[in-house]
Amino acid sequence: MTKDVFKDSFIWGTATSSYQIEGAAQDDGRGDSIWDTFCKVPGAIDDKSNGDVACDHYNRYADDISMIRNLGFKYYRFSIAWPRVFPKGAGPVQAEGLDFYSRLVDELLKNNITPCVTLYHWDLPQTLEDKGGWPIRDTALAFVDYADTVSRHLGDRVNLWTTHNEPWCASMLGYHQGRHAPGRTNLRDAVAASHHMLLSHGLSVPVIRNNVPNAKVGIVLNPVPGIPASTSEADHDAHRKFDGEFNRWYLDALYKGHYPEDMLEHFSADETFENKGTEFIQDGDNEAIAAATDFLGINYYSRAIIAADP
Repeated sequence: MTKDVFKDSFIWGTATSSYQIEGAAQDDGRGDSIWDTFCKVPGAIDDKSNGDVACDHYNRYADDISMIRNLGFKYYRFSIAWPRVFPKGAGPVQAEGLDFYSRLVDELLKNNITPCVTLYHWDLPQTLEDKGGWPIRDTALAFVDYADTVSRHLGDRVNLWTTHNEPWCASMLGYHQGRHAPGRTNLRDAVAASHHMLLSHGLSVPVIRNNVPNAKVGIVLNPVPGIPASTSEADHDAHRKFDGEFNRWYLDALYKGHYPEDMLEHFSADETFENKGTEFIQDGDNEAIAAATDFLGINYYSRAIIAADP
């Protein structure tokens, strides 16, 4: 059964994210991320944990890679901590941060493990959040410079590149629901954040390709297949909106070159859009977001059964 489902070409690997494992939050010039700040907010984290030490991967990476090798994995996807490379989000590069990831890549290759870099797994430098965060366009442009720096530094050894991990989570949970960093609760900010994340992805793809001639570049989403809970019109409409926010908003932008019209209308009806609209979507953005990629990463968690809730 397993042989039939997982062909010989199937790649078995494992993955982590920087804030969840690295620790060393104050070491070698690393700046604060929005998660460092969010974890200090009373009540934000149920068990009051944080990433100050985490798994201490920053100091124990060689032992961790040995475990990955002994488990039999041949691929390892890890994320770069943006504030470890650019403590202030932009400006001077922190050499010690880049050197850590260079050592990490070398250790992986020494153990015959193929590295796959994720450039953004939610740890935005706090300095950029203080200037407006993902809802403003400058953050997308800063990301492109960051992607350029990292891909130039590691591109001689890393061919697999992911721009973003789950932009729905980073935008909607972080800027609308307030359950993730930075803990904001404004729908327009969240929609603008999702757009600028997708824009930063599209603008970075050709930059990475230029720096890494054999690069394979993609993005990772967390789509949720859903069905209406009943045949009622209300449940079908609720499912349409759910599917639009979770799935079509990202997939249509990436692969059709535009956002779904029904969701533009739905989002714009929210009071947070009053007198502002969606002017953050500028001419040329849709074409940039739809830059050709080599793969779509899918983080699959569950299906959804959607019912209307007045």
